[in-house]
Parts: sequence; structure tokens; C-alpha cells
Amino acid sequence: MSTMPPMAQKNLDTSIPTPEALGREAGLSHDDHQAVRLWLRLLTCSTQIEQLIRTQLRNEFGTTLPRFDYLAQLSRFPKGLRMKTLSEYLMVTGGNVTGLTDQLVAEGWVERVADEEDRRSMTVRLTRTGKKQFKTMAAAHEQWLEQLLAPLGGKNTHALYEQLGRLRQVLSVPESD
Repeated sequence: MSTMPPMAQKNLDTSIPTPEALGREAGLSHDDHQAVRLWLRLLTCSTQIEQLIRTQLRNEFGTTLPRFDYLAQLSRFPKGLRMKTLSEYLMVTGGNVTGLTDQLVAEGWVERVADEEDRRSMTVRLTRTGKKQFKTMAAAHEQWLEQLLAPLGGKNTHALYEQLGRLRQVLSVPESD
């Protein structure tokens, strides 16, 4: 059974501190602009969660977040993806995807196959072993996130999710020139 790193457990075992006791991102005071403080708080939380997940993946599975993300993308496409498409989804260079693919092929987690639509292109897809390994990692990943967010409570977690969804909608509206 996977558990969070001791640092995360320590932070989760205590009651949530008052807003005044929460982080002072970049040394901002309450007199500074609310929008800047909010942006820094979002960035800080995202970075902290990402670091905890990276540590857990390394400690429990001997893998990295980029490899996990790679496998997660392929898990959504059972027939596989072209390498170019995979690099676009992962927002990394083709060279990065080629390096990860080489490693994962050597480990037997993914395979390269000729693309059904264009035999000149290669598609990569999870092997049976890769599917099994990713399923185990994905279950642990979800459990870690549930443990991290549990102290917020279901109602607050849902409300935060809704608010961040509204923020995404605002951010996705194209600017008018």
C-alpha cells in the first residue's frame, strides 16, 4: 500500500492553519495585489504537488514523471499514437519522445509498429506488460492525490475544482485585438 512521503504526512496530519499562517509566496504582504498573490499561490501549490508526485514515482516505482505522463497518454489510445502526435500531447520535442520510447521499448513496456494509415510512420503503443505496469502506477498516483487533498474535505475539493474550471474558461477566451 502506498503512502505519502513523511513531509506530506506531517503537513496533512495537522489541522489546516489559518489563512494568515499559510505560505507567504515570494515575500508578498497582504497589502500587495490580490491577483498576484493568487497566481503565486496557485503556482506554489502546483509545484509542491508535482514535487511530491515525482518523489513518490521515483521511490515506489523507480520511474520519473515524464515516463508516467508518456504512459498515461498511450493508455488513452489502445491502438497507439504516432510519435509526432505523442510529442505534441506531451508538449515536448520529438527527441525527448524518441529517448523515452527507446527506454520503454528496451524494458518491454511499449512497442513500435508500422502505422496502419501510413507505413512510413511509426506508432507506439503499450504492451501487455506496459498496460499492467501503468495500471499499478496510475492507481497509486490517484491514491496519493486523494491523500493529499483529503484534509480539504469533499465539499471544499469540489468547490475548488469548480472555481478552477471557471478560471480555465476565462483563460481560454481568446483576446480581442
